[in-house]
Amino acid sequence: MDAAISLTVDGEGYRLTVDTRTTLLDALRDRLGNISPKKGCDHGQCGACTVLLDGRRVLACLVLAATVGGAEVTTASGLAEGDTPHPVQRAFLDHDAFQCGYCTPGQVCSAVGMLDEVAAGWPSHATTDLTAEPRLSQAEISERMAGNLCRCAAYVNIVPAIEQAAGEVR
Repeated sequence: MDAAISLTVDGEGYRLTVDTRTTLLDALRDRLGNISPKKGCDHGQCGACTVLLDGRRVLACLVLAATVGGAEVTTASGLAEGDTPHPVQRAFLDHDAFQCGYCTPGQVCSAVGMLDEVAAGWPSHATTDLTAEPRLSQAEISERMAGNLCRCAAYVNIVPAIEQAAGEVR
């Protein structure tokens, strides 16, 4: 069974017909040619496919494209303002927070979404005082980014990159 949907991806509008079993990840990569989100595990366990869906981070391999018609999708490719990288992208470059780069688009989108969650006052499992404004300690960042795996173990650079970006996007 097919479904006609419209999506805005990285600021550009698209209309397409998808099989109702098609994931958002497959629609982005195979139908729209957007190779920024990566297919890692295809089971929602690695985070390589993380995108922002209406501003919230989601695992695109777990979202059916037919369920998000009319949504705005932002991939790591759509975060920059023209030639100016998003503060998270700039921080990842400044801290060499990538090695092979495969997980980087998902890490970047997850970090952007996570920083928005912190700004909204959302606690995490690592938040010690649920009544206070969350503070981004290294433990807090690690907990909030736990759904994004890096096979190269670049975490030692990813966490400081997010700390730098947090100071720039608040």
